Amino acid sequence: MVRYPAVAGQFYPALPEDLKLMLDSMCEPAPKVKAKAVIVPHAGYIYSGKVAGATYSRVEIPDNNIIIGPNHTGLGKKVSVFPDGVWVTPFGEVPVNSEIVSRLVSYPPYEPDVNAHIYEHSLEVQVPFLQYCSGFRESLSIVPVVFSFLDYTVCEQAGKVLANAIADEDGLIVISTDFSHYVPADKAKELDSLAIDAILNLNPYELYERVVTYNISMCGVIPATVGIIAAKLLGAENAELVMYRTSGDVTNNYKEVVSYAGIIIY
Repeated sequence: MVRYPAVAGQFYPALPEDLKLMLDSMCEPAPKVKAKAVIVPHAGYIYSGKVAGATYSRVEIPDNNIIIGPNHTGLGKKVSVFPDGVWVTPFGEVPVNSEIVSRLVSYPPYEPDVNAHIYEHSLEVQVPFLQYCSGFRESLSIVPVVFSFLDYTVCEQAGKVLANAIADEDGLIVISTDFSHYVPADKAKELDSLAIDAILNLNPYELYERVVTYNISMCGVIPATVGIIAAKLLGAENAELVMYRTSGDVTNNYKEVVSYAGIIIY
């Protein structure tokens, strides 16, 4: 099964040489940590690529990368795992780790599904960063998972299943989310600080509750909640904010922004 790019040429360059030049400017040498998870944005690279690049540059990229993000299209299963095959980017093919997929889909709420992934950009935009920051390592693999909105109790179950599925693997949980959407920059910073504070405290329940209570338009709150639960079960004890920016830092329009945060969990 082959998943071809849906947003190459829109969210990021479609030509490999142009894509590499862009990532050269966004990923800089930095001291690396062995992280359990990262939180990275998924907007067009011109808007959020600096945040993503700075974050990926801070972590060791292992062979096994479980990319979890929100379902923007509404297609497919509520928790959709791409079952097998390869994902294609301008840099080439990356295989799906079918062994980890099999462990995930053996338990609810995970289900094998292709439809949720066909047009979804939140996972696709992470793959070129993983290829580039791994040095285009041929042993690189991914497990793509997209989430619709879930009750917190289901998030807990999903986090436990994810942690068990990769407990014996050298793996990284890549949590794909943008934060506030289409609000003034000062309001975005105020609301985002509530969510980011909960993440930095590794408190998934507080994150979930704050996003719901304060109506924070954080599109990936469910994968973030699930990812933090799993990372803690895998031994994570610390989280660090690498960078926070908004689209206004690119457009100079601060009246209506989308905001982005890069966080490492280790």
